[in-house]
Amino acid sequence: MEMTKRHFLNKEISMTDLLKSAYRLMFTAKTMTDLFEQEKKITSKYVHATSRGHEAIQLALGMQLLPQDFVSPYYRDDSILLGIGITPYELMLQLLAKRDDPFSGGRTYYAHPSLRRDDFPKIIHQSSGTGMQAIPTTGIAMGMKYKEETGIAEILDDKPIAVCSLGDASCTEGEVSEAFQMAALKQLPILYLVQDNEWDISASADEIRAQDITQYMQGFNGIETRTIDGTDFIKSYETVKECIKIIREERRPILIHAKVPLLNHHTSGVRKEWYRDDLEECAKNDPLIKLRNQLSEFSIEDSEVETIEKEVAELVRTDFENALLGEDPKPEDAYKHDFAPTPITEEKGERSPSGKIPTVMVDCALFAIRELMTKHPEALLYGQDVGLRLGGVFREAITLAAQFGEKRVFNTPIQEAFIVGSTVGMSAVGLKPIVEVQFADYIWPGLNQLFTEVSRSYYLSNGKWPVSMILRVPIGAYGSGGPYHSSSVESVLTNIKGIKIAYPSTGADLKGLMKAAFYDPNPVVMLEHKGLYWSKIEGTENAKTIEPDEDYIIPFGKAREVLLCENRQDKPTLTIITYGMGVYWASNAAKEFDNQIEIIDLRTLAPLDENRVFESVKKHNRCIVLTEEPINNSFAQSLAARISDNCFRQLDAPVKVVGAKDLPAIPINSELEKEMLPNTQKLIIEIEQLLKY
Repeated sequence: MEMTKRHFLNKEISMTDLLKSAYRLMFTAKTMTDLFEQEKKITSKYVHATSRGHEAIQLALGMQLLPQDFVSPYYRDDSILLGIGITPYELMLQLLAKRDDPFSGGRTYYAHPSLRRDDFPKIIHQSSGTGMQAIPTTGIAMGMKYKEETGIAEILDDKPIAVCSLGDASCTEGEVSEAFQMAALKQLPILYLVQDNEWDISASADEIRAQDITQYMQGFNGIETRTIDGTDFIKSYETVKECIKIIREERRPILIHAKVPLLNHHTSGVRKEWYRDDLEECAKNDPLIKLRNQLSEFSIEDSEVETIEKEVAELVRTDFENALLGEDPKPEDAYKHDFAPTPITEEKGERSPSGKIPTVMVDCALFAIRELMTKHPEALLYGQDVGLRLGGVFREAITLAAQFGEKRVFNTPIQEAFIVGSTVGMSAVGLKPIVEVQFADYIWPGLNQLFTEVSRSYYLSNGKWPVSMILRVPIGAYGSGGPYHSSSVESVLTNIKGIKIAYPSTGADLKGLMKAAFYDPNPVVMLEHKGLYWSKIEGTENAKTIEPDEDYIIPFGKAREVLLCENRQDKPTLTIITYGMGVYWASNAAKEFDNQIEIIDLRTLAPLDENRVFESVKKHNRCIVLTEEPINNSFAQSLAARISDNCFRQLDAPVKVVGAKDLPAIPINSELEKEMLPNTQKLIIEIEQLLKY
């Protein structure tokens, strides 16, 4: 028996052979479910779910996908994985969290796949959050269409499609609606497969939805919907075949609503007998029994079916015993694939070319992106209001749409989750997305995608799917912006592992770090202080710099020495570790002291140039960490603790953190704003006190 056969290779397969192949796979799924239950003392160590009851529609899909396609199964989709050619042994390696688990190396749950093999459909990292896969997978389809429209797509006989599998209950998630909205709006080549078993763990359909997905989709103009019995393999196969053909040729979205029973536990940890009273009724709709009857209708002998079942039973048991013998991950494996290696390791290019006048910070970013997009057709920019009419609310993208066209620079709806999460899919198809949210205050709806999908993709896919993207975020208080346009959010972001964070304070640094971020295979958040964009605030004139040349680039994790001073015998000295607007508060405050202040601009918060920080602290024995954020539980306070741990013996005073008052929001009234935020005069007082300590 050849379980690894790629079913799509024989496009002229007879119905008899198709049904036998499907039955072999469906019986495999059922046998695995039964085995996991029999061996639950072993298999339930880690939580798992199976496709029992959903097998027909899942196999109908999996058996028809091509290597150029992308599919995003959800955690009940082991039959999709069997359908594309994954073996029971490989699935069991993940079930048991073994080192050779082909999806994650023992890092994530059963049927949470990620796959990047040349002869298989591709699967980006899949997470447990219900519906989370909708936005990244729609991003894949958006990337496919972008490549086709800009002439950089691969030429194939069969154009690729994206497939997103969802449980019906997950479609009540707001982020799923964002994905549907963009698929309908942009007419993307994606198939949504919604498997409706009328349960959301213990909540039944009548408790958690006002309508089923067929009714719901009537509100999305442009997505065709097919409603079918997902337990009928032949009907499912024919429907999937027709829909895939339409999507490949017409490049538009379709949704299949497949009604199915759930014949097994929700998961191994939430058992069906605890809360369900419909089990006997559901069992009457078993897709395996239906397919067995269809085999008889096509004159397939019982003896042949029995042979298939015997072969499958032997294979599944053997694969399970072999998987049990698999090696467990080694402790050192935990430290692999947190970040993909970056090619940018040293500063290059000319920072201050002769013959140029100083350029405002916002234009340095604009020019960096223009140079990147001119050189790289895979680069594109999208977000709210960045398109032709406005070019961003800060005009930070002005002229880009006019120069590169509305296919490469375009507006999105007010959907921060989609803006952030779609970059996973765009990156997976080889694009380099640069995206924007309008203000740091509005990043919160995008944090779910940033944390769960973007930041974890490389690690949980065991190094297969790094996400190369830049997220631009205007940040900080400026001009009485008030409580919804002034916030600092770096402490939240620095607690998300797997992303890099830049916070430049000059135009030259912004341009150099923007280039580094583009060539970095990892996700980067670019925090850009809007109060420094035009150097309109008194004392921030040095944010305006000579624009570096096109080749200028700064590696992440390298701090900048803003002001140096020597350790003195006659007077105490101190170092100020800061970033963003803090650089200018510190620079202006330093003028009031007699060569006693050193200032280190971090430039990037993750990675952090700890060596340069500790070196400066040990040199001066006193340190202020200066931030615009409220102090308690902040990134700055954490950095102060690190400094204390590493420099304790050299310190002559406690590490002082200076920042905003611990209040819920920045008031719009200018006097109240001034009271809450740090400034030069407040910093001078803190410096005086620390120098006297």
